[in-house]
Amino acid sequence: MDVKAIRQEFPILQQEVNGHPLVYLDSSATSQKPASVIDAVNNYYREDNSNVHRGVHTLGTRATEKYEGAREKVRRFINAKSTAEIIFTRGTTTAINTVASSYGQANLEPGDEVVITQMEHHSNIIPWQQVVKKTGATLKYIPLQDDGTVSMEDVKKTVTSNTKIVAITHVSNVLGTINPITDIAKVAHDQGAVLLVDGAQGAPHMQVDVQKMDCDFYAFSGHKMCGPTGIGVLYGKKELLEKMEPVEFGGEMIDFVNLYDSTWKELPWKFEGGTPIIAGAIGLGAAIDFLNEVGMDNILEHEHKLADYAMKQMRTIDGISIFGPEERAALVTFNLDDVHPHDTATALDAEGIAVRAGHHCAQPLMRWLDVTATARASFYLYNTEEDVDRLVDGLLKTKEFFGNVF
Repeated sequence: MDVKAIRQEFPILQQEVNGHPLVYLDSSATSQKPASVIDAVNNYYREDNSNVHRGVHTLGTRATEKYEGAREKVRRFINAKSTAEIIFTRGTTTAINTVASSYGQANLEPGDEVVITQMEHHSNIIPWQQVVKKTGATLKYIPLQDDGTVSMEDVKKTVTSNTKIVAITHVSNVLGTINPITDIAKVAHDQGAVLLVDGAQGAPHMQVDVQKMDCDFYAFSGHKMCGPTGIGVLYGKKELLEKMEPVEFGGEMIDFVNLYDSTWKELPWKFEGGTPIIAGAIGLGAAIDFLNEVGMDNILEHEHKLADYAMKQMRTIDGISIFGPEERAALVTFNLDDVHPHDTATALDAEGIAVRAGHHCAQPLMRWLDVTATARASFYLYNTEEDVDRLVDGLLKTKEFFGNVF
């Protein structure tokens, strides 16, 4: 894997920030975009801009072919059985809310349980909080081990015959924990529950096979995997999606509209009301092409080495706390003693280094960690060991500066 050549594909990485070459370590928030993705979106607007499905003219046909072609690329990327199981959404948040609002409200009642974990992003907590309030169901949490992982013993204890939905992240956006999805799916199914996986931090970084995982729903976002913002995917098993009602109503998703009742199109279009996110889907298709060309196994191996190197180098810094397990995805969440994470991020930015600081949309996890906020460096296929070295040097400067101030 030629990282130097890959970096040349990303125009934004060629700049300086605050007088220093940019080191972008915030890909868990959003990844950067290669020229091929930028060009795919531009070319759609320049050459093929038209609404899809409804037109019989040439532009409409070309736009539809590219839009539906992107759906087939997504299907192959996650190994779904059919494009009917691939629904385009605005992102992971919309995808999870669709399942909670449609499947959840229709299938939960008092006495039922929804099971999640404290490591979840708010997008995989709040929809379930809302649906259990509306249905009278109960929200339960699988406890975390001291290192931020879950044990299968605790999963089996928490998921009961009353559990109807298990919703868990594939990869924690704070801890880097990689959850054993296939094993969790078996436990859920043995108890008659369905499994939704928040794949926002999984799909960009590793090969996803929804059939092998046997998850019932899998949600992810394009912008974290080199695609545009505003486009995401909900995968769902066809037999479940067919029974679910749409949550948005209007054009595109209808079959027949009468004065007092209407019927819906077949899958996947019954869940895609209104003019869809055409350019976003085309851009996501181009991002998948790019990732496939590099190779997901190559990306995973590269990131694993980077995470190991980053942990080793960062642990040489006195007064640093690193959160999460040893075996992790390509991110490191940390704090410097006596330095607020926002100050850390601001000082690093002065050195041209972009990291994320705050609660990372995971306030329950922050309370479990007994911190108010953390800093996070997250890596992707375009990052290098030199980027890690710049980060460590920047942290040492930050520590020295604030040590002198206080």
